[in-house]
Amino acid sequence: MRLIYPARLEADPEGGFVVTFPDVPEAISGAATRDAAIAGASEVLGIALRWALRDGRNLPAASDAGGDFAIPVGASDAMKLAVCEAFRDSGISQAELARRLGKDEKLVRRILDPDHPTKLAMLETTLVLLGRRVVIETIAA
Repeated sequence: MRLIYPARLEADPEGGFVVTFPDVPEAISGAATRDAAIAGASEVLGIALRWALRDGRNLPAASDAGGDFAIPVGASDAMKLAVCEAFRDSGISQAELARRLGKDEKLVRRILDPDHPTKLAMLETTLVLLGRRVVIETIAA
């Protein structure tokens, strides 16, 4: 699962700049400057993808839509999204995941809540139990 999406940058007729995502149309970032619009784009993208999961939708695949540049989802959001998708693909229950983690079901509900912050170490542990591995990649900003 690679969460880097093509984005388009356009001048806003009313001033400033707008960043949109062809694959995630509900994610729109705007700001007075080009740099501020781009800086906010990753956060807006993460929010839109968390909403998709919360609404029971699959995450859209990043296409080769030929945007002006690529925007990665932030690390915390990417890990949370990966856990939620891996859990959905696993076919196990929340109770079973709690048993495997050796944790209470309430904690598992929070881990699987796209909008609840969870420590990266717990997300990584959960991914491993779901048969996935985390790989860190850095790209030029």
